[in-house]
Amino acid sequence: MCSTSSEPARRPETRPPEAERPTCPVARPGPGGVQRLDGRAVAAEPAALFERLRAEHGPVVPVLLEGDEPAWLVVGYHEVLHVARNPRRFSRDGRLWTAWREGRVGPQAPLAPVLAWGPDCAHQDGAEHQRLRAAVNESLGRFDRRGLRRLVRRHADRLIDDFAGEGHAELLSRYARRLPMLTLTEVLGLPPDEGPGLVEAGRRLLLGAEDAVANDRHIHRVLRATVERKHAAPGHDLASWLIAHPADLTDDEVVHQLRLVLVAANESTTNLVVNTLRVVLAHPPLRGSLFGGRITLAAAVEQVLWDEPPISVCPGGFATQDLELGGQRVHAGDVLLLGLAAANADPRIRPSPRASTHGNRSHLAFAGGPHECPGQDIGRAVAVTAIDALLGRLPDVRLAVEPEELTWSASTWARHLDALPVAFTARRPAPRAPAPAPPVPPAPRAAPPARPPRELHRRAARAGRAAFARLLGR
Repeated sequence: MCSTSSEPARRPETRPPEAERPTCPVARPGPGGVQRLDGRAVAAEPAALFERLRAEHGPVVPVLLEGDEPAWLVVGYHEVLHVARNPRRFSRDGRLWTAWREGRVGPQAPLAPVLAWGPDCAHQDGAEHQRLRAAVNESLGRFDRRGLRRLVRRHADRLIDDFAGEGHAELLSRYARRLPMLTLTEVLGLPPDEGPGLVEAGRRLLLGAEDAVANDRHIHRVLRATVERKHAAPGHDLASWLIAHPADLTDDEVVHQLRLVLVAANESTTNLVVNTLRVVLAHPPLRGSLFGGRITLAAAVEQVLWDEPPISVCPGGFATQDLELGGQRVHAGDVLLLGLAAANADPRIRPSPRASTHGNRSHLAFAGGPHECPGQDIGRAVAVTAIDALLGRLPDVRLAVEPEELTWSASTWARHLDALPVAFTARRPAPRAPAPAPPVPPAPRAAPPARPPRELHRRAARAGRAAFARLLGR
């Protein structure tokens, strides 16, 4: 076990032989008592788990990933920022990972799609990172926020129409998971029929499922075909803008940036929407404050980003040298994970979980440093518009079960609500506005009759006298 004392702490143990592995790894800690970073403990009470680990180990905690691979989970707010802001000490290049170099983790491992090196901005450092990051930032910046909100609202209304007449719905599968997918399909320039399959593939990838690599290959195939189409017929979408960007991305680099945005944006936006809806529906005073105008929906979303970040843990990099961090001895090649949810609750910066964070956006829900999430403002816009549309259309929507009856699942990277059943007064679908007719050019206006020069002089003189009189107060 690692220690926060002055004695050098031992690294987390490596994988035990098959015969020594527990038969139910999700139910209890792994070899040597090191905590596995998935399973029932994380799903049920993540805040309590992170606080226990913080109390036992300090701001840097030894954990085990899938396959019982050792890692460090950084749960301290300041330590997370230190890792995120120091790429020279904590590189994003997965080829430095000891488990990768020693062959314990290979391209077919469920962890590989998230942690292994690839030509996207999340796995690069230095000049290459800046080149790819600039292409993503500038291309995302071309989207008009008003147009994006109109797009989200249009999809939201159609989804709500599908269940508004039923008086009940399961909002995770019928709304929170589908709305970001429909929006991203258009933003990325994907064929509409590919959206559901891509989203499910991305979800399986982040779950670390056995078929994670197969799903990753499916994502690559679809995105590669999309890039080929956009070369021939560019559009108003991220794929086309990345292809045309002055950074001169290769097709492989374009595919990897699209994959990064697709997987990260869909998961985080889905979780942000459903987590905020759950909080609003489970806390009547908060809902009353929203309807009474005492708090804005954007502020409620920001509070959820503090309390329940949509991504609980994200890759933080690989140590480039032996060093000490948070009282632990970290060795070159060790992998570090950023515990975003735990860092937001660090008692050194937030003494009480109930402390108000109104107006404070210094949370780490989108990480920090050069790899801070580039699409966070788009994610906020999608979430706020989605929730506003639902509450506006179904003002009496309420949980169909008690809040404590809701269940959760967890992966290494996020905690997922299993379902959000609600009830409401059945309503007819909103009337569809007729499609706007193509604009008709205005009829040419007749030229005014020419005024005689003398009349023009008279009008100018009268206007001048009137203006002068006003200046004098007459």
